[in-house]
Amino acid sequence: MKLLELVSYFRNGGSYEEFCQLQSLDQQSEVVEIYMKNPLKFDNDLKFFEIEKTEGIFEYESDGVIYSNLFDFYYFLEAIEESKNKQNQSFSDEEIARLLYNYAINDA
Repeated sequence: MKLLELVSYFRNGGSYEEFCQLQSLDQQSEVVEIYMKNPLKFDNDLKFFEIEKTEGIFEYESDGVIYSNLFDFYYFLEAIEESKNKQNQSFSDEEIARLLYNYAINDA
């Protein structure tokens, strides 16, 4: 799954609970983190890990692939909610995804 697909899923009514089921994630986890395959590029694949697995480290290796932490799901869901308010509704899914990506690589 790419960041744009993730944004589209949630902006179009997808639920966190359903997403966790589809991704085989533990909904009872303290937090699920969103990682991107290295080297970071906008269209790279995402992977989702419970913090209990990653222990919050920035780079995490899974199946021989190194991923970098973009942000946690709480931050992501808050950003999606903000994207739905009146002043932000005009942004496209791609614009929202690019804003999130830029935040992750420049500000986080």
